[in-house]
Amino acid sequence: MDIVVCVKQVPDTTDIKVDPETGTLKRETAGTTMNPFDMYAVEEGLRLKEKLGGKVTVVTMGPPMAKEMLKIAIAMGVDEAVLLSDRALAGSDTWATSYAVAQMCKKLGYNMILFGKQAIDGDTAQVGPSVAEYLDIPCVTWVKKVREVSETEITVERMMEDGVDVVKATLPVALTVVKEINEPRLESLKGKMRAKKYEVPTWSLADVNGDPAMVGLKNSPTRVAKSWSPERKFGKAEMIDGADAAEKADKVFNRVKDLGFIK
Repeated sequence: MDIVVCVKQVPDTTDIKVDPETGTLKRETAGTTMNPFDMYAVEEGLRLKEKLGGKVTVVTMGPPMAKEMLKIAIAMGVDEAVLLSDRALAGSDTWATSYAVAQMCKKLGYNMILFGKQAIDGDTAQVGPSVAEYLDIPCVTWVKKVREVSETEITVERMMEDGVDVVKATLPVALTVVKEINEPRLESLKGKMRAKKYEVPTWSLADVNGDPAMVGLKNSPTRVAKSWSPERKFGKAEMIDGADAAEKADKVFNRVKDLGFIK
């Protein structure tokens, strides 16, 4: 079973800096870490490998500094990690990113592709399904449990607002997982030692037979209009006293009415 896990490097700080020309986050100046939801995808990939055998490869697209983030997955126990880094990819939106990641998966070969449900910086939840669309394979989102899996098909539970859907799909397949699916393991001492020595290979867009006309800021159909650091705002509280519950309730009612919420 060839399992590819797609992860993303995200900011690990609220003190973000923005490129004034593009309006995008300057990732090279921010502390970074692996997207938390992707940790569950890595763990599930490892569990499936332990059950079925095979190989787990973790991939990401980003700047050279993303290699350190990939080493977290190596320390957890994945077999290989690959970084796709190319100046031509700078400014790519989810549509262009999905194309580039799909090209990576094509080069690697896969039976299953795993994603976290979404990234905490963009919160779009678009890349997993979009990669599946580029590859023309089935995609099941918000997976909370893998019930059964074989070399040809998989049965999963998909988390919904009113319960779960049980979905069966043929392989190859793409899954996006939620945190309820497992508890990610810690990096082992042996894994950390291997990660320290591990040389993460870097691929260019040309290495994955990517078309420059499909990626980058100029070729992305969406634009970031504005980005900024979050501002802390402190709320105000008003204390209302009364001799008993009835008087307090009456005062609260009148105050809410004075504020215009009740007419």
